[in-house]
Order: sequence, then structure tokens, then C-alpha cells
Amino acid sequence: MTDERTTVVIITHNRCRELIHTLDRLAELPEKPPVIVTDNHSVDGTADAVLRRHPEVRLLRPDRNLGAVGRNLAVGHVRTPYIAFCDDDSWWSPGSLSGAADLLDRHPALGAVTARIVVEPGRTEDPIVKELRESPIPGPSWLPGPALGSFLAAATVLRTDAFRTAGGFHPRLWLGGEEELLAADLATNGWWLTYADRLTVHHQPSAVRDPTLRRRHGIRNTLWFTWLRRPARPALRRTLYLAQTVPRDTASLLAFAEAAAALPWLVRERRVLPPAVERRLRLLEESQRHSKARRYTG
Repeated sequence: MTDERTTVVIITHNRCRELIHTLDRLAELPEKPPVIVTDNHSVDGTADAVLRRHPEVRLLRPDRNLGAVGRNLAVGHVRTPYIAFCDDDSWWSPGSLSGAADLLDRHPALGAVTARIVVEPGRTEDPIVKELRESPIPGPSWLPGPALGSFLAAATVLRTDAFRTAGGFHPRLWLGGEEELLAADLATNGWWLTYADRLTVHHQPSAVRDPTLRRRHGIRNTLWFTWLRRPARPALRRTLYLAQTVPRDTASLLAFAEAAAALPWLVRERRVLPPAVERRLRLLEESQRHSKARRYTG
């Protein structure tokens, strides 16, 4: 069942144990996908462990932590038509990479396929799955699943050329909701995003994380995306909603301050979405307000 259509791309930083576990699982896949790991300047022996246990993996070692841009670096080395992202604490189920590639082969206007996420070790569905499955965005009749307004980098297969043409992940966003801007730009370029319930990614959340910093970056990046791409009225509406609902603490204050400090850049780079794409995002606002999976916590 070897399948050479898809390369798996992973970024990691100081999560050696989790990464090796993920690489072990990927090595067992019947598709035998090529794997590229960007080690974002780890100091816990990650690179040596990868070279020792998985010499078949292509290892990239930038001299600093690039965040999500480490994926862009890896994609520069991809020679397959599709790329599958996963995190260092997540891995694809057997057959799911081939299933996603089949969908992309079959539908030339499909740009990305997001899989069902199962949380380990209990094998429960991630709360976000229900929202993906019940997405309110209408799609064309040929779309093989619900149409999405964004995607999850830990569980998505994309067209390599579409990713490159859209510019990949924006370096300024670093990490934390960085997919939203790229997803909007993919849609602007004419690509559809979908959810495929029969494909599966397993996620065993790492304990090595800074949830407060991730929340700070997530709020900031949401504000940046909103003012980079949304029309003024929905941008203001979303900004006010965030101001009223995020935790009232130092992390949230810093997120808003960082977002505001970038105002000259936002004005310079602002490019409002086409009306058709903006309509899709407006349809998501109600579900976002009541989401149990999209809370800014930590």
C-alpha cells in the first residue's frame, strides 16, 4: 500500500519524547510516507534522537525557533503533490493519508482535507470535531464533505502548490491560530476546504506547553487576521466580542497591546476578502460564539 503522493511535515521544539513516539507511529503506516521534521532549535537532544532512531526522516535544523514558519521551511523540500501536517504529539491513522490523497485526486478544486481528531489515550473525539461535522458553510454539490472556513494544521492534508501559492504560514503570526489567515487566502485563490469524517488523526496532548503564552498569541493573531482580511464592520464586531469575553488578565492585555502596536503594518498589509469568502466567514460567527472548543483559556 505504499503511497508516494503525500509528505508528512512536522515542527517540534523541546518535545523529544513526544516526537519520537509520533515518528514511531508514522513509520508503521502502510503508506510509508516521506517525513520532514523541522526541529525549531530544540535543546533537549531532539535532533540526535531523530538521527539515531529514525535516520530515514529528513531533519531540518534552523538556528532559531521559527514557529509555524518551520512548516514553510519543510515544504520547500517537499517533492510530492500533497503535504500532510501533524504536530509532534499527533499522528495519522493507517489509510488516512491515502484516503485524503484520493479525495484531492478526485476533486481538482479541493485544496485541503481535514481529518477527524481522536484524543488519546481515551480515544474520545476532540470537541472541535462536532463543529467541523456541522459546519454551516454551504459548499458545491461535488464537495465530498462539509465546507470549512479554516483548517487545523495538526490534522490536514493540503495541495503543495496551493500552499506555496498562498504564501504558507505568515512569519509574523508565529504560532497560535496561524491557520485562519492561510485558510482565507486559500479560499480567495479559489480553493475549497472540507472535513472528511472517515479520515483520522490521533492526538495525545503534550504536557510540555505554555498555555498562557499560546492564549496570548491566539488572541493577538485572531485580531491581526480580523483586521488584515475582514471588512470594517465585522472586524469591529469581532474585536468587541473578544474584548468582552477573553479572560481579564495580563496575558489578554498584552495580546491586545501587541495587536494594536502593529497598526501601521496592518494598514499597509490589509487586503479585504472577496465578498463570497467573507459571506462564508460570517456564517461561522454564531457557532464561534457558542463554541466549546475555541475558548481562550490557559
